Amino acid sequence: MNLKIAIVHDWLVTDAGAEKVLSSLIDIYPNASIYSLVNFLTDKEREIVLHSKFVKTSFIQNLPFAKKYFRNYLALFPWAIESFNLSSYDLIISSSWAVAKGVKSTSKQLHISYCHTPIRYAWDMYEEYTKNLKQPKKFLVERTLKYLQKFDMRTLDRVDYFIANSKFVQNRIKNTYTRDSIVIYPPVDVKNFKLCDTKEEFYFTASRLVPYKKTKLIVEAFNEMADKKLLVMGDGEEYESIEKIANKNIEILGYKDKSCMIKYMQKAKAFVYAAIEDFGILPIEAMACGTPVIALNDGGTAETVNNLHNGIHFQYQTKEAIIKAIKKFETQSFNHQNISKNAQIFSDLRFKQEIKEFIDSSLKYNLSYEYK
Repeated sequence: MNLKIAIVHDWLVTDAGAEKVLSSLIDIYPNASIYSLVNFLTDKEREIVLHSKFVKTSFIQNLPFAKKYFRNYLALFPWAIESFNLSSYDLIISSSWAVAKGVKSTSKQLHISYCHTPIRYAWDMYEEYTKNLKQPKKFLVERTLKYLQKFDMRTLDRVDYFIANSKFVQNRIKNTYTRDSIVIYPPVDVKNFKLCDTKEEFYFTASRLVPYKKTKLIVEAFNEMADKKLLVMGDGEEYESIEKIANKNIEILGYKDKSCMIKYMQKAKAFVYAAIEDFGILPIEAMACGTPVIALNDGGTAETVNNLHNGIHFQYQTKEAIIKAIKKFETQSFNHQNISKNAQIFSDLRFKQEIKEFIDSSLKYNLSYEYK
C-alpha cells in the first residue's frame, strides 16, 4: 500500500539549517505534500529547498504585512497550524522548532516530529526574551508566550515519536516535555566544503550578526589581540555596532555568498564560534574543510567539537575565555585531513539513511501497513 505523506514545516522565510532538513525529507519522500504557516522564499531558495514543489500555506500568508512582519502574528500560530486538515494522510512528519509539532493528527495516523528544539522563547529563553521589554508590550508578549506554552503541552500527545537534532536538544525534550527521543544529527553539505590543508594566518567567524550568536564577543576578544587577524562574515542587526568597535586587525566582510564563505573556511587557521546552538552547522562545515574549530563547550558544539582533536573548547561566553582558548590553540597542532574525514559522518546521505530507517521501522511497528 502506498502511503500518503504530509511534511509540516513551521515557516519558510530563509534557507537555513531547518530548511536543509526539510529539503532532505523532500528528497526521501518526493511525493509528500508540504505544509507551512507561510512561504516567502525567493524563487532561487524555493528551487534549492523545495525543489520547486508547491507548499500549502495557512491564512497568515495573506494577512497584512505578513511578508515582513509575520512574526507579529505569533499569537495566531497555534490556530493557523491547527487549521491544516491532514486527516487523509497516513504519515505526518513535522520539522518543528515552534508550532509544527502541534498539527492535528488522529490515532490512525503516525506522527513523527523532527524537533530542532522545543520553542526556545517560550521555555528556556523565556526570561531572556521578556526581561527588557517595556509595558504594554511586555504584558502582551508574556501572555502570548504563556499561551504558546499551554498549546505546546496540550498538543504533545499528537506526536508519536520525537527525533532530536542533538543530544543537547534531546535533553531539552526530556526536561520540557518529559518525552524520550532518539538523536539523528541534521544533514550538513560536507561534500562542497572540501579539505584544504594549506592554512593562512587568520581566524574566521561567520553567522547572522544577532545578539545570541555572540559575534560581538569574539570581536571584543580579538580587539585585545592586535597581533591576530580576524575575518567576520555575516549581516544582521549588530552589523553596524560590530563594525564600529572593530580594531584594525579585524575585517568585517558583511554578507558573502556560499562559494566565498567556503574559500575563507578552507584557508582559515581556525573557525571561532561562541553561540549556544541546538546543533550548529557552520562549525561542521569548517571542519569538513579541515579547519579546527574554537567553540563554546555547550549546546551542539559540545558534542561536535572534540577538544584537542578537531578544535578547542572554551567554557564561558566571555572575551577572557575566548582569548585563553586562542592562546591554547596556538600551542597545539592538528591533523587537517583527520578533521575533514571525521566531519563526513554528518553528511546528507547519512541523515537520509538514518531517517528512513527509523520511519520505516516505526511504520512497521505501529501501522501494520504493506508498503513499498
